[in-house]
Amino acid sequence: MTLDLKVKYANVLLRPRITEKANFAAESNVHTFEISTSATKKQVLEAVKAFYKVTPVKVNIVKNPAKTVFVRGKKGVKSGVKKAYVYLKKGDKLE
Repeated sequence: MTLDLKVKYANVLLRPRITEKANFAAESNVHTFEISTSATKKQVLEAVKAFYKVTPVKVNIVKNPAKTVFVRGKKGVKSGVKKAYVYLKKGDKLE
């Protein structure tokens, strides 16, 4: 049963976001993940339940837009990212 759910939601959570801001938020039970561009709040909630066996209180999603950059005089694009902030109950941990 859980293996089927893990396969179903394997492409929703891409990776945990490890930054200084995310580490400060993790101290207050808010965990940050990079998610696929087509993922919804409901899919993120179900994916966290399947992978970490924890029920989130709420999920917020933020889209950072792509940015134009110049490298060695040439124009390029730094890809945007979609992030999910997952709020957990006090005492719950991601393992």
